[in-house]
Amino acid sequence: SCNAASFLEFLKKVMKRHANKKVIMIIDNARIHHAKLLRPFLKEHHQRLYLLFLPPYSPNLNPIEKLWRWLKDSVISNMFHKNQSEIEQAVQRFLDFTQSCPEQVLRRIGC
Repeated sequence: SCNAASFLEFLKKVMKRHANKKVIMIIDNARIHHAKLLRPFLKEHHQRLYLLFLPPYSPNLNPIEKLWRWLKDSVISNMFHKNQSEIEQAVQRFLDFTQSCPEQVLRRIGC
């Protein structure tokens, strides 16, 4: 589950892995990203760790939102599926396709 404690553990792992580097992390405004639990760690690492918060509700700045839109347009919009199993199969085909052509995915989401 995602909570402040798990996010703190993630930050610790990132900082350990990149021990000699500065880290800039672009994140959304989820409550766990602003938790009081993080403050001591962020203060201790303020020379090397910078959290850059996206503006509140900014799906246009989040590449994953473009992927979700592509998925919806390809699998759900104007499509009829008899049951949940057919939807799951269509989603899996889409995911298999994205795995096979990462360059196209990156281009499609604007990276």
